[in-house]
Formats: sequence, C-alpha cells, structure tokens
Amino acid sequence: MIDFDFAPESYFDGTGPSALLAKLSYPESQWGEEISIYAVPLDGKIYYEVVDFYGNDFAVNPERSDHPLNLQEFIVLIETLEVIDQGAKGDMNLTLSGIPEAKSNVYPALGAYFMEKRKNFGML
Repeated sequence: MIDFDFAPESYFDGTGPSALLAKLSYPESQWGEEISIYAVPLDGKIYYEVVDFYGNDFAVNPERSDHPLNLQEFIVLIETLEVIDQGAKGDMNLTLSGIPEAKSNVYPALGAYFMEKRKNFGML
C-alpha cells in the first residue's frame, strides 16, 4: 500500500546547494528522454526545478513551497509538468503525455506508483 501522505523531513542533507528529488525516464519515446527534478532552497522557500537534456523551460506546479511536498503533491507536480516554450526541443510535450519510469531516493514509493500505473495502462 502506497502512503500518499509520506513527506520527507527535509530534501537537503548538507552535501550541496540542491537536492535531486527524482529521475524520470520515458522508454516509449524514440529518444528515450530523461528528466531530473531538483529542489533548491532560496530565501526560506523550496523551489522546484526541472532539467532535461535539451534545456527546455518547464512550468512546475507548485513552483515553490515552504516545506517538502508529500508524495501525492509530488506526483501532481510530475503529472502536470509542461514545457513553457512552444518551440520545445525534442517534442517534450508529447513525451510528457506518457507515463514515466521513476527513481527517487527521497520518495521511495514513487517508482512503485508509476510502475503500477504503467502496468494498468498496458505498458508492461
């Protein structure tokens, strides 16, 4: 059973100025895109940043928070990602319409959630 209320105490362990929250890969994409989601502390808030191979700009919801997101909020952040630029490189909006494979050391159940979703949609 997945605990959607799970939230880490902190994203940051003192090893750097940002924290990798998750890596998403889209195996059905012909380019095999990967996206990384980071948390960055700034002025007492946590900002969320999404990075892909092409350098696209992403709309993230929420863009920032006062505390680490719970698993459900983080899943919503992933599932509502959009590329801001209409001239997006790599046809990333099409890729984002798929269901990713996810890896996260911060949210241990994230991979299982998306694996089950992929299975339910016949992608496994």
